Amino acid sequence: MTHPHNERAVNPLPPVVVALFLVMAGLELAFNLAERGLIGDRSAVGWRIEAWERFGFSDKVFEWMITTGQWPVEHLIRFFGYVFVHANFTHGLFAMVILLAMGKIVAESLGAWKFVVIYFSTAAVGALAYGLVFDDPRILIGAYPPAYGLIGGFTYFMWAKLGALGAPQILAFRLIGMLLVIQFLFALLFGGDNSWVAELAGFATGFAITVLLVPGGWSRFLELMRRN
Repeated sequence: MTHPHNERAVNPLPPVVVALFLVMAGLELAFNLAERGLIGDRSAVGWRIEAWERFGFSDKVFEWMITTGQWPVEHLIRFFGYVFVHANFTHGLFAMVILLAMGKIVAESLGAWKFVVIYFSTAAVGALAYGLVFDDPRILIGAYPPAYGLIGGFTYFMWAKLGALGAPQILAFRLIGMLLVIQFLFALLFGGDNSWVAELAGFATGFAITVLLVPGGWSRFLELMRRN
């Protein structure tokens, strides 16, 4: 039996979640220091903008690839690379908080490689939805689509748990509902953009992929659906 004094107050985060967090935090730190003139030369002030242009998902570039039938690696990277660059420190901070909170749950429940599958597949689907639904000249940046994908995975766990307990499964969607309401209010007060479609696509994809990746998840999903 483990002695109480030897127990950890907080369970350690899965290494794969820590690794993603450190990459994002490291980039954000570098951008902020460069913007303050503390690192790099005079051109360092524009590092963040250069990262947007190189890794941000661009609908114009996406349409060019579809029209020409050319899919160069430098542009395919945009489907995943955009999640590592943010508009500013606050924008990145909230995405990293969701990554740590939801990533811990998903990675501990499914394992590292399944977490990676969910994270980057929801990133790609989110970008794809953004490019297909809107003709928006603004680039898509930020880790929110895959963060919402992790929330989708968490929502499935809650949905299945509530179903097994015989409780109303709609309660599993409280978190995403609350986030969408907050996002809607912020859009009314401060203006918004079309990134919400990428985030909603990320959530739906995260939920669906988790159903497939959980052992027996698909059969359990069908059984719970029949009950309802």
